[in-house]
Amino acid sequence: MNGQARLDHERMTTVWSVLSCHAEQTPDQVATLFEGRSTTYRELSGQAAAVAAALVGQGHNSGDRIGYLGKNSDYYFALFFAVARLGCVLVPLNWRLSEDELAYIVADSEMACLFSDAEFAALAARLVGARGLPHRLLDRAMLEDRSDGAALPAYGVDPQAVVFQVYTSGTTGRPKGAMLTNRNMLALREPGYRAGLDWFPTPGCTIGQVLPVAHIAGTAYALFGFYAGARVVITREFEAGALPGLIAREGISHILLAPAAMQLMLEHPESASADYSSLAYITYGAAPIPEALLRQAIARIGCGFVQMYGMSEAAGGVVALQPADHTSGVPGRLRSAGTAMPGAEIGIVDDDWNLLGADSTGEIVVRSGSVMPGYWKRPDANAEVFGPDGWMRTGDIGRIDADGYLYVLDRAKDMIISGGENVYPAEVENAIFGHPDVADVAVVGAPSARWGEEVVALIVPREGTSPDLASVLAWLDGKLARFKLPKQVVLAQSLPRNAGNKLLRRVLREPFWQGHERRVN
Repeated sequence: MNGQARLDHERMTTVWSVLSCHAEQTPDQVATLFEGRSTTYRELSGQAAAVAAALVGQGHNSGDRIGYLGKNSDYYFALFFAVARLGCVLVPLNWRLSEDELAYIVADSEMACLFSDAEFAALAARLVGARGLPHRLLDRAMLEDRSDGAALPAYGVDPQAVVFQVYTSGTTGRPKGAMLTNRNMLALREPGYRAGLDWFPTPGCTIGQVLPVAHIAGTAYALFGFYAGARVVITREFEAGALPGLIAREGISHILLAPAAMQLMLEHPESASADYSSLAYITYGAAPIPEALLRQAIARIGCGFVQMYGMSEAAGGVVALQPADHTSGVPGRLRSAGTAMPGAEIGIVDDDWNLLGADSTGEIVVRSGSVMPGYWKRPDANAEVFGPDGWMRTGDIGRIDADGYLYVLDRAKDMIISGGENVYPAEVENAIFGHPDVADVAVVGAPSARWGEEVVALIVPREGTSPDLASVLAWLDGKLARFKLPKQVVLAQSLPRNAGNKLLRRVLREPFWQGHERRVN
């Protein structure tokens, strides 16, 4: 493979060693480009060392949770590598969450320090102020000033040490911190290169990093580029109108997009005359994709496409629908999530963890070096997802055909994916339940042309009341992130439940999805 010989897989066993390897071997290669600011691998290594020295000077030690609140930037990756250098754990915060939601994560993670960009500095200061924790502004001065720094200890971080803790939406209203080790973050890189996957980036590539870094997809995809020694072009956030020009101007060859972002880009007027010739591969995932949209993208852009199915708990994608699968013409193949990545295994199990045969329906499980060691301080949750022989439940229902292709049929826990963001119905229901006019509530996902799915609240009103969308949104103001808020409120006389009093969400969803295909991969 082109560039294969330049990748020192034996050395790149930790997040820090990825950067240090390229800083030594290709120091003048551009590592990041952000809003016109170009940083080489040597410079990025120096910036990370400066931040690491500052952390040591502040008394932070291996295992400390270091937070970040802000949008995408090149400085974030200097922090990412600095934390990895010390054996600390980076906890990125999703800036789209409400202040209450963020405060919970700060407390739950036992965060020792919180960095932020300038836009979220005031919020970050409030989040840590009550807890007496330090807040540091992540800016150029932070990356260059060693006045409060200290000598760095010799590097000796274990590949099995946790380096990243990403919070997943909680099925019962509280998010869980998925702990990811250095090995988890890198486990599928070497096997993919060894297998000769042509869509893996190589040293001459340019990666487009547009997804939020607080999502595993945002940080892991950039690390994918860094592992290859490629140039990573970073945008503060996704902008449909600006992206086509950026792709052409910077010669972006590889990019990861959520389907909603892909659709917004294709529908934007700037896309009509855009030059997409530099694109070699678009990877998409994190949400359902309508087959019509996929075919439109293939016809309009003409590059290779890769679908990824994965989860935060497995450091991102573990199943891929390869470029050749998109053009194979095999009936129904585009509805598949693909086959297990080299270095990963998938299976289908029943409730008792028995592995089922081809075309049997059950819960999807995964086994891989990329699978987390567990949730932070949640033995109860760990007991639910981990089974015998290293398998982990995904919470999704599916089947695997005789050729090894996975078809994701439903979400075992009814998760809604809206614009690439995960929304758990129970979390929204818990927030709505206190509304004085609400006797009972159920939340489901309905089809959305723009976001893939949108949140719908079905409400049984208290006698003599008639809660509407405006009153529900007013009640939820500040309690939930905006992407979790209902787009519709439907009044109902009662809600269907089974003998165990559990909501029958599938029954509630059906009227909204008539005439639509609900794909969850």
